Amino acid sequence: MPIALACDHADVDFAHLICGYIKNFGHDVICFIPEKGTRVDYPEYAKLAAGLVVEGKCSGAILICGTGVGMSIAANKIKSIRAVCCSEPYSARLSREHNDANVLCIGARVVGLELAKDIVRAWLSAEFEGDRHARRLAMIKEIETEIEGGTKGWR
Repeated sequence: MPIALACDHADVDFAHLICGYIKNFGHDVICFIPEKGTRVDYPEYAKLAAGLVVEGKCSGAILICGTGVGMSIAANKIKSIRAVCCSEPYSARLSREHNDANVLCIGARVVGLELAKDIVRAWLSAEFEGDRHARRLAMIKEIETEIEGGTKGWR
């Protein structure tokens, strides 16, 4: 199943290089990359890529903006998305193994290209471990439903 990749205008060249790197792993990639020099709004691009994950058309998404934070916030507003912003490979790997993160966010202005490749490789190669983590993931999904329904004392 393909990986979705989206970026805003922060570093289009960086995104194209990451796209090519993902393809080197044998993944098909559906890219949402604006033309160089075109300013775009990252929430729209986060929605495009993360939406494909929710629809089951992509197994995951990688989102790139200046810091990775904006894309992460936007993606996490979409039900069933577990987006993580990572600046090093260890957290990227554990986000998949423990949290079943289905979206990886990277800051093009925070990490260099080679470190970004290490982060992407760690995230793509990791798999959800299940077991005690599955129980915790179920708790997260329950919170998502409770908050959406406005229950359990949230004001």
